Amino acid sequence: MTKLAEDAVPTYSYACTQCDNRFDIVQSFSDESLTVCPECSGKLRKLFNSVGIVFKGSGFYRTDSRGGASTASEPAKSDNGKSDNGSSSSTSSDASSSTGSSSTASTAVAS
Repeated sequence: MTKLAEDAVPTYSYACTQCDNRFDIVQSFSDESLTVCPECSGKLRKLFNSVGIVFKGSGFYRTDSRGGASTASEPAKSDNGKSDNGSSSSTSSDASSSTGSSSTASTAVAS
């Protein structure tokens, strides 16, 4: 371990429930939590602060989840979808031609 990692100890924040005294103290992981306020001898509670988290790598974005993976692959397919759209439009015209009367209407519109 490096010297810095050996010397690193966390800083804890405490607040008194009676006088609302707030302070920070550097304590080792093995030290007992403080329970008595140094100013009024009231009960202390440990405060927990938010931590800045940075997610790096794959799997943390909306497009990387299971539901997002199919969404992410759709834009890639949309490039190929230009040719697919042509075939799907013929498929839709095939479907409309099977209905009979709508194929006549689509043929009239196409003309």
